[in-house]
Amino acid sequence: MKTYFLQVQKIVRETEDTVSIHFWHPISEQIKYKAGQFLTVLIPGSDGKKVRRSYSMSSSPATDSSVAITVKRVEGGLASNYLNDRLREGDFLEVIEPMGRFVYEPEGPHHGNLVLIGAGSGITPLFSILKTVLKTTDRKILLIYGNRDEENIIFKERLQQLESEYAGRFTVVYILSRPSGVWVGHRGRIHQANGVWFMKENRVDFKNDYFYMCGPEGMMDQMQKIYKLFEVPAEHIFYERFNAPAQEEEEHLPDLKKQTVTVHYDGETHVFEVEPHQTILEAALELDIDLPYSCQAGMCTACLGKCLEGTVKMDEDEGLTEKEIAEGYVLTCVSRPMSEGVVIEID
Repeated sequence: MKTYFLQVQKIVRETEDTVSIHFWHPISEQIKYKAGQFLTVLIPGSDGKKVRRSYSMSSSPATDSSVAITVKRVEGGLASNYLNDRLREGDFLEVIEPMGRFVYEPEGPHHGNLVLIGAGSGITPLFSILKTVLKTTDRKILLIYGNRDEENIIFKERLQQLESEYAGRFTVVYILSRPSGVWVGHRGRIHQANGVWFMKENRVDFKNDYFYMCGPEGMMDQMQKIYKLFEVPAEHIFYERFNAPAQEEEEHLPDLKKQTVTVHYDGETHVFEVEPHQTILEAALELDIDLPYSCQAGMCTACLGKCLEGTVKMDEDEGLTEKEIAEGYVLTCVSRPMSEGVVIEID
């Protein structure tokens, strides 16, 4: 994985607890990325080790000269608090090259319009996608965007500007769970019933349009019910999780034992033990074995490897295609050895 040391061009305060950090491109090259991808930043930790956190890019490769990530503060979060409070214009930040499969493909199908569904900071990759599509195509976009209150609507002014600039092509439906008394828009959270209503009101074509969603697990589950109800083609549905789903220990960690695992990577062979409470990546990192990784949530595929021998169970496999799973590929950040003699090869 390629890393960069990027200089902060400017920091924009989006809401009380959210900032957008704009970076200069490196002097020697332009960072190439697709709308919807993320950057992984490396923050110095208290123990001297670097902490990695992945943040979606809110910039668009089609409209923005700088690369930008948008970071919402998480209570107790080392990286989000550091980026919100301590980072300054002119500082340098180490980042790993853009990654992620939740992307708009310019060379992909160009029939059908787009429906974007997001809540809170889930707007970040959607913002990159919508700017790209509006600039480079004539497709229409419906954005259904949920927040707590008016003050927490990230990119509010820019969304209003785009809605005016692309009138007739871009529509935003706002819904707030705890709005002020003067709010005259929709109230509540995004769910199946109001989702259907919003889509029908805006003449969504469930067979031909494309659906991108990013936000809380519950919201995405509700949207999946809509897709099933209206028989939306599976290849028209895209979604991004910021965090892996919560795991039930009884369901995901049955009868685990300490196992010895062999990993081939970058011309070296590493043999190490994995404890029952550890994933393969966690065990490797604890031993200072330098394996590739980024999000640590089973979504970015930076830690992709092929299981050549033995049996591995993944806590979360939605970052992989069915073909990749059938061919034996695993994500070491969410994989646990279930048998003796596990051998994994990482390209």
